[in-house]
Amino acid sequence: MGKHLHPDFFQIPKAGDEKFSEAILAICKQRKIEVVMPLVTRELFPFSQNRQRFLAEGVKILVSSAEAIEVANDKAACYAFLRKNGIAVPAFHLAKKREDFMQAAEALGYPHEPFCFKPCVANGSRGFRIVSDFVNEADLLFCTKPYQTYISYAQAVKILSSQAFPPLVVTEYLPGEEYSVDCLANLGESVLIVPRLRTKMINGISVQGKFVNEEDIVQYCKQIIKAIGLHGNIGIQLRRSKTGEPLLLEINPRAQGTIVSALGAGVNLPLLAVKQELGLSISPGEKNVSWGTSFSRYWTEVFY
Repeated sequence: MGKHLHPDFFQIPKAGDEKFSEAILAICKQRKIEVVMPLVTRELFPFSQNRQRFLAEGVKILVSSAEAIEVANDKAACYAFLRKNGIAVPAFHLAKKREDFMQAAEALGYPHEPFCFKPCVANGSRGFRIVSDFVNEADLLFCTKPYQTYISYAQAVKILSSQAFPPLVVTEYLPGEEYSVDCLANLGESVLIVPRLRTKMINGISVQGKFVNEEDIVQYCKQIIKAIGLHGNIGIQLRRSKTGEPLLLEINPRAQGTIVSALGAGVNLPLLAVKQELGLSISPGEKNVSWGTSFSRYWTEVFY
């Protein structure tokens, strides 16, 4: 669709192609591009690996180091790393086979307590499910739209036994409010932390929310950014536990899709990231957030 929305359009190799970075660099040199902002998870690692090559040609890449990307993109590795560094995370287990999954479920309190699982490496809520046998499946089928995330234990085991078992991180269920936090980081130091409460989601995408200045969330995100050494626009997904403690769901070491909503609260986070990378000054007013601002997002048609 992109080629119908902008006059300049280039078809490039996929991120896994060995010619990916070469193709992007050629475009940058041709168009005298100074900054590249990756938006796709799979592109982050090849960009981080080739960051110095781009820099030698005068092109800066808004991406964390390869080491930081490796930690942030693998959910199980990320949880383990943060726990090792004294940062609280949900109770979790790494499952590499069905027996691991079943043992993890028992350790997390199943069948009395619900639990969650998701692939160690994935994005956009793909593969995420909440396992509970106390959900009315008939009600889910006939009274809710099909993008619900609940699954029964029997169904989960059946599906996971039907094919090659993907590495999963199996975690405790966090019942509290969910937050998406857009951050600007500079080599592990937090520049701006903007939490927003996710009040409505469709297919893992925030369509309704509210910007909230909650200090425990801000400090928790600062710890994560510093420990991993993240850089640029970073997205951190959190949810509160039974006791109200904010705990990590996952990290998106890139600009999140709903980062655009922060414009309504008075901050342009992608612009600030570019200015930071180019060494341009950022005024205090550019970092002022209108806390309490709520937003709703609706889709519209594009005709071509």
